[in-house]
Amino acid sequence: MRVTRRTVMAGLAAAPALRVVPGKLAGFRRRTDARPIISADPQSTFFCPMRKAPVHWRALHAFNPAAVAHDGAVYVLFRAEDDSGAMELGGHTSRLGLARSTDGINFEVLPAPVLYPADDGQRAAEWDGGCEDPRLAVAEDGRFVCTYSQYNRKAVYLGIASSRDLVFWTKHGTAFAGTRYETMMMKSAAIVHRLVNDRLVAARIGGRYWMLFGQGKIHAAHSDDLIRWTPVESAPGQLKVVMAPRPDRFDSVLAEVGPPPVLTPQGIVMLYNGKNAAAGGDPARPALEYACGRAILDPRDPTRVLERADTPFFAPELSWERTGQYQAGTTFIEGLVRFDGRWLLYYGAADSVTGVAVSTDRWL
Repeated sequence: MRVTRRTVMAGLAAAPALRVVPGKLAGFRRRTDARPIISADPQSTFFCPMRKAPVHWRALHAFNPAAVAHDGAVYVLFRAEDDSGAMELGGHTSRLGLARSTDGINFEVLPAPVLYPADDGQRAAEWDGGCEDPRLAVAEDGRFVCTYSQYNRKAVYLGIASSRDLVFWTKHGTAFAGTRYETMMMKSAAIVHRLVNDRLVAARIGGRYWMLFGQGKIHAAHSDDLIRWTPVESAPGQLKVVMAPRPDRFDSVLAEVGPPPVLTPQGIVMLYNGKNAAAGGDPARPALEYACGRAILDPRDPTRVLERADTPFFAPELSWERTGQYQAGTTFIEGLVRFDGRWLLYYGAADSVTGVAVSTDRWL
């Protein structure tokens, strides 16, 4: 079935009206003792089922974290890079590690990765680049759904996996299986959530779940089960663009969705990552810097932007946010939880370590 704006709006027609109020920027701040909360560990060892040998799976970097609050703790699923391959960006094998914290700040990392390339049905898509850049969703029935990048060094695909405990995962392959976009190279996806008793849960809008995805430009897709997704088109074979880069702004090279967007009384609050151009970007920001933006989408039509800030609400400042694999500066947001009366925003810094920012705003 081809999905266009007309069919999307028809499906949303029965949704209750919701008054949209322009919102202010989220007040995320670093803690006074701000430091990386998850870092590399050269001693971490894991028996790789692909190499048939032990590897130091977290030897070089630990960054780009997804997050959920569950059973009185915060769990972070992060990208870890081993010391194989070329000593350059993207030159190593990535696996997803899991860390747990009872305060959202101090984490204990499990000794082995939980989602990684294996001799399974996704081997061709994931070896030997690996599993990268996760976002997490929580279903109404308690299941966890992870969107992540499958990278085989030739192509990158948007993968889906599910779990009941965050440790053992079932891989479902590409998010777009069964559609004309099944073999499309794509990455970066986050599923729209709503806040239920201080807990983020995947939200249905017009009877469907919604996902924002894409690197460079942001697109939308919908699903009945959180596993198989149908992209929204503006014309046959053409993805509808929800958000594109803007000249002279901090997001002049690309716009890439961050953590799960949140359905609020103001609309759908989408925090995203923007990259500044070396020429033709925001002259007040460093060239090629990744900073964090905020937009509000129509709560009845997630493909429509109502408001988009011209300046970032959070950007690299500290030395460890500019010293590492990516020295132009990176605060790359992927995880957001409501925990202990605060919003906690988790980000990758300089493609090397993981940081956290805090907000006490009730709504973003």
